[in-house]
Amino acid sequence: MAKKPDLDQKVVAQNRKARHNYFIEETFEAGLELTGTEVKSLRGGRSTIAESYVTANEGEAWLVNANIPQYAAGNRFNHEPKRARKLLLHRSQISKLIGAIQREGRTVVPLQIYFNPKGRAKIEIALATGKKAHDKRATIKERDWQRQRSRLLARR
Repeated sequence: MAKKPDLDQKVVAQNRKARHNYFIEETFEAGLELTGTEVKSLRGGRSTIAESYVTANEGEAWLVNANIPQYAAGNRFNHEPKRARKLLLHRSQISKLIGAIQREGRTVVPLQIYFNPKGRAKIEIALATGKKAHDKRATIKERDWQRQRSRLLARR
C-alpha cells in the first residue's frame, strides 16, 4: 500500500512511474538549490520529474533533466527549464548514494517535489534497483489480487 500523504506538504510534482519501474530501497529528503523564478514556477505547480534522475559529479549530487518551466512574469531573469540542479544533502548521504551508484549499479530516482511547512522546496529521492518485466507483471498480479480480495471481504 502507498503511504498516506502528509497534510502539511504541498506536493508540486510526482514521479508515478518510479514505483512501477523500480524497487524502492531507501528514501532521502533533499533540498534543492533553485533560483527565484524556479521557485515561483514551482508554486504554480507545472513541473515534471518523470524522466529525471540523480547523478554524482565531483562529490555533489545533481538532479538532471527535471523540467521546471519558465515563469511567465520572469522577464529576462528567467531560468533554463531543464538545467541541472544541485541537491542539498549531508556528506554521508552523498557518499552513500555515490557508492551505491558506482559499486552496486543502483539508480537514484526522484519521487516527488514538495514544499515543506516552512515553505522550502524539497525533493524526495530514492535509492532504487530496476525491475525486470517479470517483476512488473508479478507486482501487477499481486495488486490485482489484493484489490479483488478486499472486494470479496467487503461483500461479507
